[in-house]
Amino acid sequence: MGERTFQVDLRGVVDLLSRHLYSSPRVYLRELLQNAVDAITARGGDGGRVRITTGAGVLRVEDDGVGLTEDEVHRLLATIGKSSKRDELGFARHDFLGQFGIGLLSAFLVADEIEVVSRSARGGAAVRWTGRAEGSYAVEPAERAEPGTTVTLRARPGAGELLDPATVLELARTYGSLLPIDVTVDGTPVTGGGPPWRADHPDPARRRRALDAYCREVFGFEPFDVIDLDVAEAGLTGVAFVVPTPVSPGVRRAHRVYLKRMLLAESVEGLLPEWAFFVRCVVDAGELRPTASREALYEDELLETARTALGDRLRGWLVGLAETDPSRLRAFLRLHRTGVKAMAVSDDEMLRVVDRWLEFETSAGPMTLAEFRLAHPDGRYAASVEEFRRLSAVASAQGVGLVNAGYVHEVEIVERLPRVDPGAALAPLDAAELTARLGAPDPDVELALRPFLARARRATEALGCEVVVRDFDPASLPALYLSSRAALHRAEFEEARAASDGLWADVLGALSGAVATDRPQLVLNHRNPLTRRVMALVGADSAAADDGLVELAVQGLYGQALLLGHHPLRAADTAAMNRSFLGLLERAVHSGEAGA
Repeated sequence: MGERTFQVDLRGVVDLLSRHLYSSPRVYLRELLQNAVDAITARGGDGGRVRITTGAGVLRVEDDGVGLTEDEVHRLLATIGKSSKRDELGFARHDFLGQFGIGLLSAFLVADEIEVVSRSARGGAAVRWTGRAEGSYAVEPAERAEPGTTVTLRARPGAGELLDPATVLELARTYGSLLPIDVTVDGTPVTGGGPPWRADHPDPARRRRALDAYCREVFGFEPFDVIDLDVAEAGLTGVAFVVPTPVSPGVRRAHRVYLKRMLLAESVEGLLPEWAFFVRCVVDAGELRPTASREALYEDELLETARTALGDRLRGWLVGLAETDPSRLRAFLRLHRTGVKAMAVSDDEMLRVVDRWLEFETSAGPMTLAEFRLAHPDGRYAASVEEFRRLSAVASAQGVGLVNAGYVHEVEIVERLPRVDPGAALAPLDAAELTARLGAPDPDVELALRPFLARARRATEALGCEVVVRDFDPASLPALYLSSRAALHRAEFEEARAASDGLWADVLGALSGAVATDRPQLVLNHRNPLTRRVMALVGADSAAADDGLVELAVQGLYGQALLLGHHPLRAADTAAMNRSFLGLLERAVHSGEAGA
């Protein structure tokens, strides 16, 4: 049959571009600017100009670039995907903005016809190419005195606003304001002083004021600080603006990225490491590759190199701030502590900054980890906020310093401290250790309490809890519920076993012997007046004690300890609390009626 070439449905290609490649038809002007700038670059020499004129729904973009011969018009403009900016191996030449040879087709997003009049600087007559959205084109001689190219568009129905003079001026300024060539729209200059971070300001204060103003214009906020960026491998320069308000680390930061001073996009992601959510960047890169849509960066080794280098620069700024302006560093940490903690998890320099400057919640008030270790050489840390709230007052009363490491990244930070300071180890607080630190009652008191403890343990047996009596501060706390990690693991295991079907229940039952048998403890405080009155319900003549009242009282203390400690409640715990409350209420009402 022989080989055949594909037949291209140009309207289908244009529809594909509008729906899946480009985010908006507004990019048509960027693509026309890109082609004009590349033509000027290809001609060589200094200067170059692009003149954009509008009116009556017609747009003209004229450049004094290298132009095209008639043969190039046939080969390049009539072949989808063909680009003059490739060498014989198919690699894009270094100095050009465009790489994919489909930019001119974006004009079909706003027009049904594209007219290109071009004259080559290499010689030959001018030529006119007229392409139509349905797929046909025509080439004919034209009149043009000077080398260069003029592209003319006439707005198709519904696209007139995009060719409106005000819209075209806005788009030209958005995409091309930093270009190193002369660009005008209807005589109004678009380009000017180039990247503001490269402006020559002999006075650093004046430069900072100019960059602050630029940040307000671009991002709408007054920056906390401005960080200069420079990555030679990527040909990248720019600035990072530190956001002056707290931001969520889960929100991806979008940055303004230029490629060879043409705006790529205003919301490019992936330029910085994920932890660097506290800055917004404006950069110009000469070596990074755009995706086909020219609205994002191509993920390759060079982008990863640039991302790492930019992360190093931000980290260096923070370390430098710690050395030169500690008060300003503290202000920054109050705003963006989560991002800094994220860095400290994997970076030793940032770990040192966090250790020395970032305040943590402790049982002795807010302080840095370095200050805490100095004040509490045998300090401990709580691995959750709930555990810290539960135990901080009790631990402090027993002389045990406690750090709240329950917020994001804090356990990892505490556990990594020995990497930068071998003497900085902090151990987790275990319930069994805390119980051992609580003072035991006098031996004669313990002996007298044995009958009560026997009744109390029967009252909590079904709840899987052991009852002990200790003498500790604060005296206002009647009871404390303590559960070691092994006990928590055991409770989770039993809960899973109870919720399983017969087969899995048997499997888990066979494994139960391998699970630690530590039990949670209900620690009754002998210093608390109410707790002592409950203990007095069982005197020397234990047979005379009201078993029902003892059980209700002990289960009431159990429920209160669970609630005060913010422990999760099981169905059995809720049932015991309800039974205790209703039982004690019934006895109180009955006692009142009897007294009446």
